[in-house]
Amino acid sequence: MISATDQALIKRVQTLKCQDSFSVLVERHQSDLRYSLRQMTSWDEGLADDLSQETFLKAYQSIKTFKGSAKFSSWLYRIAYNLMISHFRVARNREVTGIEILDDTPSSQMWTETSQQDLHRDLARAMKALPATQRMALHLNLHRELTHSEISYIMEIPLGTVKTAINRGKITLRQNLAGWNSEETK
Repeated sequence: MISATDQALIKRVQTLKCQDSFSVLVERHQSDLRYSLRQMTSWDEGLADDLSQETFLKAYQSIKTFKGSAKFSSWLYRIAYNLMISHFRVARNREVTGIEILDDTPSSQMWTETSQQDLHRDLARAMKALPATQRMALHLNLHRELTHSEISYIMEIPLGTVKTAINRGKITLRQNLAGWNSEETK
């Protein structure tokens, strides 16, 4: 489940508080985590980088609690997901505008004239329009290729809820991206 080299590094950090070993873990996992956070924050690189840094800080502080029952990366994603959700809850409570990640209402005028080069942008917009649970579950499943069980662990939701979120998210994406099928047939 966890690679032998990650396991050895984690053990060194847990027993010796070896910062060099933790630095290696950060180097191995930081790029994927930052990319995921960027997608989940509508490409707000500064916020994603801050959340990533906070994730690794929290991981270092609580690494003694890591038992190895899940992949180290899954444990990191769980921390990152909780930090991200907490951040947006606070932002919503303060009535901060301009951050729409938890906005569950899709825009009805999402699609304008598109071309093949715009597919990535349109997909990002369609993902942004999904409810947060669906967006995160789909991202972890499609982009990170995690199993439903791993996603359940990261998001701390029941396995059935993960499956439902993924299926509903896919249906909504198909509907919101239906214009691409008609573009191809023209």
